[in-house]
Amino acid sequence: MTLLQAIGRVFLAFLGTTGRLIMFALTAVTHCFLPPYYPRIMIRQMVEIGYFSLPVVGLTAIFAGMVLALQSYTGFARFSAEGAIANVVVLSITRELAPVLGGLMIAGRVGASMAAEIGTMRVTEQIDALTTLSTNAFKYLVVPRIIAGVVMLPILIFVADIIGVFGGFLVSVYKLGFNPAIYLQNTWDFLEPLDVISGLVKASVFGFLVALMGCYHGYYSKGGAQGVGAATTNSVVSSSILILCFNYILTEAFFGL
Repeated sequence: MTLLQAIGRVFLAFLGTTGRLIMFALTAVTHCFLPPYYPRIMIRQMVEIGYFSLPVVGLTAIFAGMVLALQSYTGFARFSAEGAIANVVVLSITRELAPVLGGLMIAGRVGASMAAEIGTMRVTEQIDALTTLSTNAFKYLVVPRIIAGVVMLPILIFVADIIGVFGGFLVSVYKLGFNPAIYLQNTWDFLEPLDVISGLVKASVFGFLVALMGCYHGYYSKGGAQGVGAATTNSVVSSSILILCFNYILTEAFFGL
């Protein structure tokens, strides 16, 4: 096989995978607006994504806020601009750090779990059994997870916003010696509704991407236990890359000049 043939084969495989993913996403979005729904499965997924992910996302947010306050102080002290730390912490947490870091944590915890669960059902032919029982496997397995991801990620990230800002407050007040009332006043004065809204919109998009990639790789997994493992890895990697790509696109849409 010549080099040109190898490149062509890889390119065609990439086009085929991209087309199948786009069709999967369009089918998922379409089914989200069509009954029947499975509320018990949806609520279970919401609890899994929202409640059980809160410790991981909360720890990520509070340490991100604490480190950000320390690093900002180190930089701003060189220009005698320490008073801007509260503004930098609240803007960085709400606009970028909470949604992006939270999305990556959810991709590792929830997206991998979705891919493993659906992939196991695929290789053990449980999805074929659902079809035999006249149950739409797509609506039963994919739609509840996507709706749960889109709804719960913004709620989770809103809580992470508060925790992250609180982490910066702790370091600034108890380690760096800031006046707590002035710090909180600076935080509130420079925070605008768009800062929080843009982060929540990002979280909703990231929730869709994580659920979509987890379901997609699980739904098309094959090859037994090894295939399920590969689907889990591919779900986390592809979700993380898409989160970073869409973070730039959404940031450009909200704040681009």
